[in-house]
Amino acid sequence: MFHGTITKELTSHEEWRHYNDNMIEDQKDFVFVKFSGLHLKSMENLQSCISLRVCIFSNNFITDIHPLQSCIRLVKLDLHGNQIKSLPDTKFWSGLKKLKLLYLHDNGFAKLKNICMLSACPSLIALTMFDCPVSLKKGYRHVLVNSIWPLKALDHHVISDEEIIQNWHLPERFRAYNHRLFFNFCPALKKKKMNYGKV
Repeated sequence: MFHGTITKELTSHEEWRHYNDNMIEDQKDFVFVKFSGLHLKSMENLQSCISLRVCIFSNNFITDIHPLQSCIRLVKLDLHGNQIKSLPDTKFWSGLKKLKLLYLHDNGFAKLKNICMLSACPSLIALTMFDCPVSLKKGYRHVLVNSIWPLKALDHHVISDEEIIQNWHLPERFRAYNHRLFFNFCPALKKKKMNYGKV
């Protein structure tokens, strides 16, 4: 009861309202945000980040990504390690015309049909879906590769022609999953060691 009274007084206070309006106005200019491992459940505050180009929201408890619909300038979106089970429809993805890198691994996706919504994303060149239930389905890679036309890399491997053209057998070095086609486009960030030398 006491907490609610204080909150009501703060939100009705003119200075607080001015501060809140300025904060929302500042968010319009954000081009990079990183909220990783903070146990966040919502992305609602990102709705006003209309200039956002890089969004790292990994290792949280996110289930709904619809608030990103207004972030039409996104180039990189990292949502790995959340609790997302389904993706928005094709209208959502067709609005993200500049999105090139999408990291969705380690989530709860189970339906291949839902993942194919990404076919509406016109510039998507790299996607991660490993460690999701859907990645264990038979034909998962073949379906995605042939649904998302601009895609060049899926789950750490460059897409080979053999995966696109069915029943075409190429020499070993050009085959799918060949070590030469390995590409780690989402490496784990290394913590910088601090050197505390003796003075």
